[in-house]
Amino acid sequence: MQEPLKYLRPEAVSKLSSMELRARLVVEGFITGLHKSPYHGFSVEFAEHRQYMPGDEIRRVDWRVYGKTDRFYVKQFEEETNLKSYIVMDTSASMRFASDAPKGKEQRLSKLEYASYVAASLAYLMIQQRDAVGLTLFDSAVRSSIPPHATKQHLRRILIELEKVKPTERTNSAAALHLLAERITRRGLVIVLSDLFDDPASIMAALKHFRHDHHEVLVMHILDPLERSFAFGSDAVFRDAETGETITTQPYHIQQAYQEAMQQFMERYKRECRENSIDYVLLDTATPFDTALLHYLNKRQRI
Repeated sequence: MQEPLKYLRPEAVSKLSSMELRARLVVEGFITGLHKSPYHGFSVEFAEHRQYMPGDEIRRVDWRVYGKTDRFYVKQFEEETNLKSYIVMDTSASMRFASDAPKGKEQRLSKLEYASYVAASLAYLMIQQRDAVGLTLFDSAVRSSIPPHATKQHLRRILIELEKVKPTERTNSAAALHLLAERITRRGLVIVLSDLFDDPASIMAALKHFRHDHHEVLVMHILDPLERSFAFGSDAVFRDAETGETITTQPYHIQQAYQEAMQQFMERYKRECRENSIDYVLLDTATPFDTALLHYLNKRQRI
């Protein structure tokens, strides 16, 4: 019962061989955790399963689910789709950053790897719930887009796309998001995974475009822990991942000013998202994956 829970930790997931296995074990660990305190109030009743009720046929009980959750569920075979979701992931060059892990710890995931695993896990969970899910990758433009569907074959297509994703070029998040907002015609849930390293005013204008079109929006702001702390110990040369520009400095001289600026940067997104009815969650690459999945589930239940 405890084994799946370890796959909520990014360093454990990184050792798994395939994206499908990573997504499955993250979701299984998440569901196991939901049926324990403190998350027992959340319901994860998939469309193909519902809780057993007196009078249901015993032969329809899913004993595998019972073994994992200690609860009785019966299989349902519904064709309807509950929700259309659009996972929108930033693949710009800044997303390749990964700081060194503390001594004795596993290598830290890059922001892009972390975002990919979150996206894969969300897609897996959505398909299990018979929700339609699509995937869009962007940097300075929309690079690929898979429209939403709710089949397991479609899930494999998304996972294959995430398996091969690479950091690309400079970002122009606002332009790419505006273009995507124009393309999405049916109201749904838009989940943006990005480090948001672009002009905040432009990005917020693009996010408000989705809200103007009556989409629900969930922003997952993905950062590396070192990007928040700036805890470098000695003189360092910093290179912009997107422009190649370099600067040499003594980090400890500017650490406090940097931390204050970064805090203002994050608080601005948090505040403006709240003011525009956009859900915002800050994730760093050491954050267990259940945080992201729980925010999605909370958003879905409110919809």
